[in-house]
Amino acid sequence: MRVSRSTEYALLAVAYIAQHSEKKIVLSQDISKEYNIPLEYLLKILQQLVRASVLRSKRGPRGGFSLAKSAKKISMLQIIEAVDGPMTGQLNLSEHTGGARFGARAEKTYEKAVTQARNVFEKAKLAALIGSKK
Repeated sequence: MRVSRSTEYALLAVAYIAQHSEKKIVLSQDISKEYNIPLEYLLKILQQLVRASVLRSKRGPRGGFSLAKSAKKISMLQIIEAVDGPMTGQLNLSEHTGGARFGARAEKTYEKAVTQARNVFEKAKLAALIGSKK
């Protein structure tokens, strides 16, 4: 399983915002500097997180980003899927093997692995990841 660089940046950004929640609003420039992420690239990622209701954005001179809900309610899966889309698995061996048992069994195993990964990421809440009780 590969995680895109965009998803890595999304995880860093959301964690940074959660860790600095006492500020109420976090500037994208602060995240960009902290993790050396190109600002324009980061802004696109942050907007995806806003559309997925992981973050809130506020425009203007006092604008920035904040969590859209408690860190206890944001899962790692929500962050991943906000950037990379739904985590699904497709292995189409049956169509190449003419329905042979190997192909069908391999597909089932792959689907099971994807389901288990989704479950692990869904259970991994942001608050636990950053060591927060909030």
